Amino acid sequence: MSLITLDKVTKIYPDEFVALEEISCRIREGEFVSLVGASGAGKSTLLKMIYANERPTYGAIYFGGRDIASIPERLLPFYRRNFGTVFQDFKLLPKKTVFENVAYALEVQGKSNAQIREEVPKILEIVGMADQMDKYPDQISGGEAQRIALARAVIHRPRVLIADEPTGNLDPVSTDEIIRLLLKINELGTTVILATHDQSIVDRLHKRVIVLNQGRIVRDDSQGRYN
Repeated sequence: MSLITLDKVTKIYPDEFVALEEISCRIREGEFVSLVGASGAGKSTLLKMIYANERPTYGAIYFGGRDIASIPERLLPFYRRNFGTVFQDFKLLPKKTVFENVAYALEVQGKSNAQIREEVPKILEIVGMADQMDKYPDQISGGEAQRIALARAVIHRPRVLIADEPTGNLDPVSTDEIIRLLLKINELGTTVILATHDQSIVDRLHKRVIVLNQGRIVRDDSQGRYN
């Protein structure tokens, strides 16, 4: 059974700009899917639809068989707990340490201090940042900051990790490290949806690729071929 199903999803903004047109696809639990295409192709809009930050103009999106349009606004925060998100800009809190940045994701869910003290070091170990937990964001590199952002995104064990251009600001070595971690997170059972315009990343993954062009799916290749 598919975890996420998009059925003829179209998004038209008030200025009549068509961001997505007749998008239909299925993403299975535990899959690693790359959304690729040039800037403006519709990748970020599609991710916002899945996360319920945007509503389709036409069509429907199902998560675990449920039409997410049927979820009341007040319950959307609970729906979004199924997801972890990372972006090109790391969105770390500058006045909190590495440990506190990751712990914050558990605090907002009401986890106890004991749970936080137990869980945060574990996830920092997975991303290779256990020895940096007392540092502040301005004391670590961009690649390290993105590893912290990844740790924060997955510490609550989401079913899906959405990564929107997570390597856009990183050097090649840091990019390789983030891609390795995304694969590791996927191997642990999390569905990963990666949006990128970098063909070299996709070529290394050998995972399913969905290519968008001007709001339409022009290729869906399970073997990871970009073109």
